[in-house]
Amino acid sequence: MVGNPVWRRPIIKHRKRRVYAWALYDWANSAFAAAVMAGFFPVVFRQYWCLSKDATVATFRLGMANSAASAVIALAAPLLGALSDRAGKRKAFLFAFVFLGIVTTGGLMAVPQGGYLMAGALYVLATIGFLGGNIFYDSLLLEVAPSDQLNQVSALGYALGYMGGGLFFAFCVAAVMFPDAFGFASKGVAARSSFGLTAAWWGIFSIPLFLYVKETPLPTQPFLEKWARTLLKTLRQMMSDKRIALFLIGYWLYIDGVGTIIRMAVDYGLSLGLRPKDLMMALLMTQFIAFPATLLFGKIGGRLGAKRGILIGLAGYIIITFGSLFMKSGRDFFFLAGGVGFFQGGVQSLSRALFGRLVPERKEATYFGVYNMLGRFAAILGPVLMGATAFLTKSTRMGVLSVVTLFIGGICFLAFVPEKR
Repeated sequence: MVGNPVWRRPIIKHRKRRVYAWALYDWANSAFAAAVMAGFFPVVFRQYWCLSKDATVATFRLGMANSAASAVIALAAPLLGALSDRAGKRKAFLFAFVFLGIVTTGGLMAVPQGGYLMAGALYVLATIGFLGGNIFYDSLLLEVAPSDQLNQVSALGYALGYMGGGLFFAFCVAAVMFPDAFGFASKGVAARSSFGLTAAWWGIFSIPLFLYVKETPLPTQPFLEKWARTLLKTLRQMMSDKRIALFLIGYWLYIDGVGTIIRMAVDYGLSLGLRPKDLMMALLMTQFIAFPATLLFGKIGGRLGAKRGILIGLAGYIIITFGSLFMKSGRDFFFLAGGVGFFQGGVQSLSRALFGRLVPERKEATYFGVYNMLGRFAAILGPVLMGATAFLTKSTRMGVLSVVTLFIGGICFLAFVPEKR
């Protein structure tokens, strides 16, 4: 049965350890996505590091920090993918970015009050480590999953990510709400300590991937020899393939909207005067909704196809985005966050699986480098557009309107992508 979960499929019993070791990295780095990127960094940045009385100033600065990190990865991703393919050392590149992310995330604990520039710089570097590592992590999917199980294994990774990120985030939220019980002097200290705890979690649960996931040996070539020519040739090949070109343009548009909502949701809620406690609890709920929902979308991808599953998720995002314009209370934020949790993992995991079906053999890291480049390049536009619109109009609600057009544009291109090889 095509839609069966990955652990029930006899074809990969001998791969089970590698599959779970690979998927566990999502469990590891999702602590950064949940507790830092989506959760505590926007709160601490606005209330401790960026002390401007104008709410739209903090939104603008946070948007610029997110976009700066995305810009670096957008420019470097195809080069990194090409170099790792030629060197045959994707795990080595992954380790370098994981190390960068862990060190700089832990460094956020030492930033003093009012130090928004230092906090922004460390956050940019940590985000580069997180996003850059995903280039090589995504490309290793093809090393552990058979071609007919990409949907299920990809969904397993995202599902474990949401579960792991949710459990870790729950611990951090509990520590902030009851700091004395966890040995912290205050709620603020507990919130800032979450950055160090994130670094430790990320590092510990990354270990199985490096121990058990084996990459196919490739002929080692001179590290920088003709990389530019190879990259340009790859880009021409990708754009000459109608399926890949249509998918990448559509993905570039709709993943911009997804990324913007993930990164800016808490800041948006704070700017409307919602309580940080309500926002953190809503995000925590999102993590646990996303776990079963992502597995459900893996089954939907197996039965209806990955493309149809993505289109269902994008339709849900359009409804959520319009609904956010009328948000007035913490209860409204809970309702919308539940919708995001339901659709988010499905859109991400099925997009990765659909692209994996289009990638030619022995070009995995190079093609996924471009895939990540477009996704991260799109994340430049969304936060800047939302932040700039809010700053210019003095209304954070107006910034949300731009996101809908990105989802609609993505749907238009994705509709013409043939899913079969």
